[in-house]
Amino acid sequence: MRSIICSSVLVVSFLIALCPGCANQQHGQVNLPILQVDNSWPQKRESFEWAQMPGITVDDRDQVYIFTRSQPAVQVYKTDGTLVRAWDSGDPNGAHFIRIGPKGNVWTANITDHVVRKHSPEGKLLLTIGEPGVAGTDRGHFDKPTDMAILPSGDIFVSDGYGNRRVVHFDANGKYVNEWGQEGNQPGQFTLPHAIVADSKGRLYVADRENARIQVFDTTGKLLAVWQDLVTPWGLWMTKNQELWVCGSSCFKKEGMDEHMVLPPQDQVLMKLSLKGKVLQRIELLKTEVPPGKPGELDWVHAVVFDSKGNLYLGDIQGKRAQKFTLKP
Repeated sequence: MRSIICSSVLVVSFLIALCPGCANQQHGQVNLPILQVDNSWPQKRESFEWAQMPGITVDDRDQVYIFTRSQPAVQVYKTDGTLVRAWDSGDPNGAHFIRIGPKGNVWTANITDHVVRKHSPEGKLLLTIGEPGVAGTDRGHFDKPTDMAILPSGDIFVSDGYGNRRVVHFDANGKYVNEWGQEGNQPGQFTLPHAIVADSKGRLYVADRENARIQVFDTTGKLLAVWQDLVTPWGLWMTKNQELWVCGSSCFKKEGMDEHMVLPPQDQVLMKLSLKGKVLQRIELLKTEVPPGKPGELDWVHAVVFDSKGNLYLGDIQGKRAQKFTLKP
């Protein structure tokens, strides 16, 4: 019998957003779902030592790819926890987000190598965008790129990132097309474009983390919407049902300042949004108070994905692990 630990106090759902320090509202509680953490997932080799866990993604076969700041950096598991394969992708200390492209290829963003890489599902390197180890602001360089969204056309949109404050568009061959964004807190500007996903219509959703907002653009960079102070967004996941999941923390303002408190996060939050920015569900996760965290606890939650069966996978930075959950009504 596989060991499953259930924490019935793990989550509380709301229909409207909570933003402590940003707004004083009464929140309508709808239900009390239960998150069950599968303590037996995954079955990693004893020789694999996990470090910070910034990236997780899932392919069409429900294979779960984790991207950890250790070696091997990319590890692939089945939903039952069986290890499928593993490989390295540049400097493991720079691992950030990992995504699956429309043809099943695997994309990684590396913030110390200053590149994004495209791999085959087996780990063969197919394409590198940027110059490894060299930061820059021109068309051929990134400065700590964080994430990438790949459209069915093959076009690539990179959130760049910790050093630059822009989104850069490349065609399917990695040729520069366009870019937009600069540092700031005005609409269309970024303080930290931390994650990016696309919907089925090609609209791009950018987690502007330090500004505690999600900004929506078309593929030319035209600003379509700004969703302010719903959540401090760290990671994004677009479901096939076109619902946007966000992991991160509640948005707190620094006392007496028009600046958001991001690090360390004050809580751990999971949120489901419609593509119009309506909060469909808010889930408060158990936050690790004393490391190492217990099963089901999160410490700087960074990555969120769902498989086709509705299983939830979360990766955290300080907790240094990937965890599998089932959401029970």
